[in-house]
Amino acid sequence: MNLLDIVRRELKPEPWAEGEKIPWNDPAFSARMLPEHLREDRDAASRRAAIIARHVQWIHSHVLEGRPSRVLDLGCGPGLYDQRLAALGHVCTGIDFSPASIAYAREQAAASGANCTYILGDLRSTPFGPDGSYDLAMLIYGELNVFRRAEALAILTKAHRALAPGGRILLEPHTFEAVQSVGQGPSTWYSSHSGLFSERPHLMLYEPIWYAEQAIAVERYYVVDAETGAVTRHASSMLAYTNDDYRQLLTEAGFHDVRFYPSLMGEPDPSQAAFVVPVAIA
Repeated sequence: MNLLDIVRRELKPEPWAEGEKIPWNDPAFSARMLPEHLREDRDAASRRAAIIARHVQWIHSHVLEGRPSRVLDLGCGPGLYDQRLAALGHVCTGIDFSPASIAYAREQAAASGANCTYILGDLRSTPFGPDGSYDLAMLIYGELNVFRRAEALAILTKAHRALAPGGRILLEPHTFEAVQSVGQGPSTWYSSHSGLFSERPHLMLYEPIWYAEQAIAVERYYVVDAETGAVTRHASSMLAYTNDDYRQLLTEAGFHDVRFYPSLMGEPDPSQAAFVVPVAIA
């Protein structure tokens, strides 16, 4: 692509038509993203350690009721939750399609002796294991919203099969208002000597779009190489759900007794107001 392609761009492309999501699975992008997962000055790709520790304590004491359990972490990233859950006696399996994150998680587990297994794979196509393998499946930090509804339902249905009877699923998707806010945000641009989307000097043009009828936010990222003028485009779509929509989705996947919490601490947390936490039973 070039600058003229930006000028001639379709103003409202179909959601997911210009890309599934930002390229977490690209090895170079994944390697640049890993330090963002590990930052302690902000909650970016992952949260800060103190917040994760509080979340893990609530998952351990409230969701798992302190019982040693088999945990399936969908979209596990570098395993920051799993390492802490394993230290509390749980056995964890994490799946993620970011190669650098999975490599880091494996290294940390090997170094600490944590009872964690990590699988590099796309949640839509990767097997979760034999039926009844887990006591808890979790998909947190807004990851559910990036999938089309049919894909989200398929992932949740597959998770239901992987859970033992009475096992639980723990989600942390975005609120409807949070996704809507993304789609209705302003277009921006910035320059960078090096960044997540390119190691070279570049301009980043960011453009969000809100589709009210479909309740979908699309984010476009145009990366303009400062030396060559070449343009690379990435796009990501997020589907907004109400709490009733989440309940319906979980029910269709086979879950029941859906309960909602305001955060992964079980109580309101203003810093995490963009998320809601449904927990349901298989």
